[in-house]
Amino acid sequence: MKALVTGGTGFIGSNVVRELLSEGHEVIATGALHEQNLAGLPVKILYTGMLGIDWEAVGDIDAIFHLGAISDTRVNDRDEMMRANVETTKALFEYAAAHGAKNIVYASSTAVYGNMPPPYREEGNVAPLNAYGESKVMQDEYAMRFAKDNQEIRVVGLRYCNVYGPGEAQKGKTSTMIYQFAQQMRKGNPKLFKHGEQKRDYLYVKDAVRANMLALKAKESCIVLCGSGKPTTFNDVVRILNETFGLSRTPEYIDNPYGDLYQSYTECDMSLAKEKLGFVPSFAIEKGIADYAKNGL
Repeated sequence: MKALVTGGTGFIGSNVVRELLSEGHEVIATGALHEQNLAGLPVKILYTGMLGIDWEAVGDIDAIFHLGAISDTRVNDRDEMMRANVETTKALFEYAAAHGAKNIVYASSTAVYGNMPPPYREEGNVAPLNAYGESKVMQDEYAMRFAKDNQEIRVVGLRYCNVYGPGEAQKGKTSTMIYQFAQQMRKGNPKLFKHGEQKRDYLYVKDAVRANMLALKAKESCIVLCGSGKPTTFNDVVRILNETFGLSRTPEYIDNPYGDLYQSYTECDMSLAKEKLGFVPSFAIEKGIADYAKNGL
């Protein structure tokens, strides 16, 4: 199989690239110089904006994994967000249809739900809190229209929920609280928003990669949630990190500066992902953090 991976030097994208190569596939990826270094891997990397791709250099493809995006929820430039996340998606999907691709897997997000009460379900209402979440709503709507008009192509959207694991360090302040707390705890006590009972549904990146591979085998186009289905409080993340690293750090509680714009509770109903993809997460939070600790946390 010949696959195009956008965002191939990013966090999830670089892990998908490595998995595709390990399975013997030919991979072309778009990337950025400040992200993951894939030097030495047999992958062709196009260091270009996704709307500036040299399609002649790409040629015909069998599948697209569209993981490239502006994913920083703090970006307030709505026009740029829509250009990068929506218009780029349209261009990529149109190229796929014209060049033989039969599978498109793309990254959506639980940011579409905003502060809607969990657990999230695919058929539930959406209420994004920012331009990023809004762009993902529009991307999802377009993707399903495209799938309806191109029924020979399977389109699968994965609504990721707080993916963590090796490679996320490059995300800086947008990395998961698991990574951020771990770095704080190496030096001292972690700082949590009052009073650490915020809940997040964390998905280990190895499970995210497996969801991408399973999406290639989907029998029909769909959008599914991609989390663990089991939320963990910030306090419990600190407890698990203490146990993992043999520490005894105590949380220091601070005010949350984001107010109602902060997703304080995320949880995914994973029933449809199991039904449509056969995807059941294999890394509980303790197992995921233990594996992460062995691989660069």
